[in-house]
Amino acid sequence: MYFVYVLLSEKNGHRYVGMSNDPEKRVLQHNAGYTKSTKAYRPWVMVYSESFETLLEAVNREKYLKSGIGREYLDRILHL
Repeated sequence: MYFVYVLLSEKNGHRYVGMSNDPEKRVLQHNAGYTKSTKAYRPWVMVYSESFETLLEAVNREKYLKSGIGREYLDRILHL
């Protein structure tokens, strides 16, 4: 099982979209500073996730959510 997740920075409201097979562990890694691109925006809280059976489905969904139309979709459903 693969997950696409959305994190929200409690520091400044920055949003991050990622993918993992263990999203809870991945959030801990983000908050511990293991990821260079998210280190400066800690702490993070997971605000949304979707699950997928295959890696390909998860990769495609992550790409979509990182696109312009995907960001608009997230703004609507997350009310940001």
